[in-house]
Amino acid sequence: MSASMVVLHRCCQRSALLVARRQWMSSSASRPPLVSRLLLFLTQRFYDVEMLVSWKHHFKRNQLQKTNAYYGYTEKFYGTDIAAAYYILKLGGGVRFVGQSEWFHADRRGKFSWDFLKFKNTPLEEVDMSQTLINYTGLRNLETQKQLRTLRLRGCPEIDDWFLARLHVFQDSLEELDISDCPRITTGGLAALRNLKRLKLLYVSSLPRVSCPGLVIILLEEMLPQCQIIAEGYDHSVRQAEGERMES
Repeated sequence: MSASMVVLHRCCQRSALLVARRQWMSSSASRPPLVSRLLLFLTQRFYDVEMLVSWKHHFKRNQLQKTNAYYGYTEKFYGTDIAAAYYILKLGGGVRFVGQSEWFHADRRGKFSWDFLKFKNTPLEEVDMSQTLINYTGLRNLETQKQLRTLRLRGCPEIDDWFLARLHVFQDSLEELDISDCPRITTGGLAALRNLKRLKLLYVSSLPRVSCPGLVIILLEEMLPQCQIIAEGYDHSVRQAEGERMES
């Protein structure tokens, strides 16, 4: 509960107690004034609103955990590749298997073709999880994909620094990574990408929590000299100044 809500709660509670005490001490049979009745009403409704907000937050977290649960049952009967693909499609993403040109995507209603079941024991080569609710826990479903070359995570609200730190499991295969428009990623999380030595293309555009983006891009280029960094939506004045200083 925020500090402002706590203060409001205490004020309403104390006011309600004072009103109740005055009503009990008063011998008059008249109704309490409008202000007193309003305070009583707000006090009663405060608990209802507080419970509703708490329940909504709890429900949201539970749904997120279920969405990113480990697909162990599917893996047991269909193997790791199909289980990973099923998890991705259930979240609304898309996959392409090694040696195949066809993509499997979930539509706006979450529907997808079950033809992907034909590719049992065929690893994933490209994964697009953009605009999905994948998080650190759900990444466990992809860890078996040792031939994954492309991973697109643009606009994923639950991706954070812990998630980036776990991407080291793809260090021997991953060549392209897109983490643009992910609001929870910070400068510290980007440092974990140094383990992705095979990375050739990295998209880090519009990361609102990254401070000094110009300097961060320079550091990324030093950590990953073989990788092209695509960063849009920033003020690159620091980067330009640093480049001029190094040339002089």
